[in-house]
Amino acid sequence: MHSRYQHRRILSALCVLGALSMAACGGSTHYIAGTKIESNDENGALVKRVEEYRAAIEKKDASALLLMASREYWEDSGTPTGEDDYGFAGLKTVISTRFQQAESIRYSMRYKRIRFVPESANEPRKAFVDVLIDASFTVPDSRGGLRRTDKRDQGQFVLAWQDDKWMFLSGM
Repeated sequence: MHSRYQHRRILSALCVLGALSMAACGGSTHYIAGTKIESNDENGALVKRVEEYRAAIEKKDASALLLMASREYWEDSGTPTGEDDYGFAGLKTVISTRFQQAESIRYSMRYKRIRFVPESANEPRKAFVDVLIDASFTVPDSRGGLRRTDKRDQGQFVLAWQDDKWMFLSGM
């Protein structure tokens, strides 16, 4: 009888461990492929939007890029003076001039993090998408030749939920 009691305790313990391990597996986090970003509808929609941007860059699709930018777009170029900062009109100029001169564009990204800022009375919901950028392109140099440029950098896209879609506020 003593061994039967021990057998039942062991069997009960195994059942409890099995149930706990199944619960742990069932609640595990799933990630967007190739990232450490949790896979959910909202993160997926943001990555999809940024991928649309990436594809438009490679295709040199200026119209698509402008359609992704919010009218409140603002680019702070990171210099202390602010003389090179620009809004939506400046983005249109950059896309129609310097961007159009680039050839053989390759633009890839690794997604590192997505953070959200909740909607407030005055502001739409915002998302910050941190990426590592690996890009190369060919541009004319000052002597009329062509120069191949490689760029590896950290980047951050700021998007806002406007008109039922994610629109770029900065980072393009």
